[in-house]
Amino acid sequence: MHAITIPEPGGPEALVWDEVPDPVPGEGEALVEVVAGAVNRADILQRQGFYDPPAGASPYPGLECSGRITALGQGVSGWSVGDEVCALLSGGGYAEKVAVPAGQLLPVPKGVDLRQAAALPEVVCTVWSNVFMVAHLRPGETLLVHGGSSGIGTMAIQLAKAVGARVAVTAGTREKLERCAALGADVLINYREQDFVAEIRQATDGAGADVILDNMGAKYLDRNVQALAVNGRLAIIGMQGGIKGELNIAALLNKRAAISATSLRARPLGEKAAIVAAVREHVWPLLDAGHVRPVVDRELPMSEAGAAHRVVEESGHIGKVLLVAP
Repeated sequence: MHAITIPEPGGPEALVWDEVPDPVPGEGEALVEVVAGAVNRADILQRQGFYDPPAGASPYPGLECSGRITALGQGVSGWSVGDEVCALLSGGGYAEKVAVPAGQLLPVPKGVDLRQAAALPEVVCTVWSNVFMVAHLRPGETLLVHGGSSGIGTMAIQLAKAVGARVAVTAGTREKLERCAALGADVLINYREQDFVAEIRQATDGAGADVILDNMGAKYLDRNVQALAVNGRLAIIGMQGGIKGELNIAALLNKRAAISATSLRARPLGEKAAIVAAVREHVWPLLDAGHVRPVVDRELPMSEAGAAHRVVEESGHIGKVLLVAP
């Protein structure tokens, strides 16, 4: 088979479409013939040499894919050869085939194109685990999503609205904010021109956001705490704004607020399977009914993964960028 390899860390040109050995499904795994994969920020960090795959995972980038099961390892039940699936991965999505633990497989939702289903597993699992399983967003509460036009952001908007929450988003252009509004966002904040702390306070009559989903890390840490409501919850899922920030613990105590920071890739298989099971129970019915949909900006051949990385690094997209296998 062919896969995107990274002979040496570097820029987008470091991604090489090369012939590699076929994966073999182990016990409890299924072999999936990949139809499409999706680009995530973690893939860019891996390409740059800053985010190695977990021990035992595929060395190739790609944290989600869609395709068809072609073989089953020992002990796998509930799935059959030929099933169309999408999958949460620890790596290997930028390839023609990938071995996937059965607990990380999901059926392709009704009405979703098989290719576009590749845009679902990582973002849905990230949003559901952080916003709902950890931060416990409830109907009537306000969610602030930084990077509302990203793959994570576009899914967070839809899921929060589906459960009856109010959604505020930050984005850097009018076009991106308009797309967020079309998905249901109630409060639109241009972070290049507006102070999101002031805007969220104004939009909530001074109360602040009950939950904040943050992809920036250090750069926004202090202002996120300022923007939280009493008993608010800050969920940090990214470090695009740096890794070290100063925390005003007194402000956090005064608001009786909580901060969580999680990643998905390195979690044990059992934890990932539990998240996938929760997603299948709570989110898949929304997808099947058409209430929630993947947002795909463009599709590129998998062999042109470098070009796809440039698009994502330049933030020139809305939703997800897909890589289509030959």
